[in-house]
Amino acid sequence: MGAIGEVLLIVLAILAFLLLLTGVGVYVLVKVGRKAAVKAKQATTRLTTHVNAMGPGEAAEVERLRLDLRREVSLTRQAVETAQQQGWGLGDLPQLLADLSRQADVHDAQLGMYAQQLRVSAYIDHATLGRLREHQAKLTAMCARIRADLLGHQVQHASAGIDDLRARTDLEIEARRTSAVPDPLDEIDHLYRRTMEQRKEPS
Repeated sequence: MGAIGEVLLIVLAILAFLLLLTGVGVYVLVKVGRKAAVKAKQATTRLTTHVNAMGPGEAAEVERLRLDLRREVSLTRQAVETAQQQGWGLGDLPQLLADLSRQADVHDAQLGMYAQQLRVSAYIDHATLGRLREHQAKLTAMCARIRADLLGHQVQHASAGIDDLRARTDLEIEARRTSAVPDPLDEIDHLYRRTMEQRKEPS
């Protein structure tokens, strides 16, 4: 009975381990599946926006506004991330960009809703489009200002580096020219030795 009990315990332990592995596998699959579903939904949304933006009319114009805003935010985010990787002091700029991105997402959703209403109904408040355009202009202007500031800082930093490199180049070239010119003292010493050697030679 003891040997049978040990075998049963081993079998139960193996089953418990397999169940644990199965549970972990199912959890990972569900998590990965959710992420894949979210990414697929985002990709579908982007594709739909691109397709809708190709058509004529106000609805297509609104979809183009959405694409423009996404591009502006993406370019600004890349500029800030590049500056962070280079170790620049950005202050509150990353937090400002995060707030700007959230506001852009809200505006994007409003544009999407307005475009959908334009496509399905002829009765739409066209004054709302004017306000949406104003918000769009403000958001894109903020993105452009952030990028312009970062680019200006980058150009200024590069200018200082170029000036330093040019000064070092001038010093190195001058040093090489100086070393290439014969030392007058060496020439005098050489003439003196030749004279002494000529005197020592028998006539």
